[in-house]
Amino acid sequence: MAGNITFSMIKPNSVKSGHIGHILAHISDAGFRIVALKMTRLSLTQARAFYGVHKDRSFFNELVEFMCSGPVVAFVIEKDNAVEEYRKLIGATNPANAADGTIRKLYGVDTQMNAVHGSDSDENALIESNFFFSMRDRFSPEGIELLF
Repeated sequence: MAGNITFSMIKPNSVKSGHIGHILAHISDAGFRIVALKMTRLSLTQARAFYGVHKDRSFFNELVEFMCSGPVVAFVIEKDNAVEEYRKLIGATNPANAADGTIRKLYGVDTQMNAVHGSDSDENALIESNFFFSMRDRFSPEGIELLF
């Protein structure tokens, strides 16, 4: 059964370029509801932990350094079949291969600076959401705390 939440993060290059509002508008226009949102800056320790699944990959250190280079906007969004629907909305990891109109095609630069991070599974959506947000920090659009 597909879940109804996913996690995303607007990456430092998109924050610096002033694309926060545009990206959030795309997400809202696609029918997602924001249930948690914050701007923060990752420490090296946090970035290493968050991207730990990639620790043995050649790009790990560059990715960690990049993700610590400026503020990010972390958020949890809600919609039926959230992970799959969001992956369609953001497009391929490499913006050059992303479909026209997707967030990465519109705002991404390259595979690393591809505008946004998006969870790749329901399991990772929960793990990544919990990394950034406690349960008391998540709210439905009606202002009622969510219990997931």
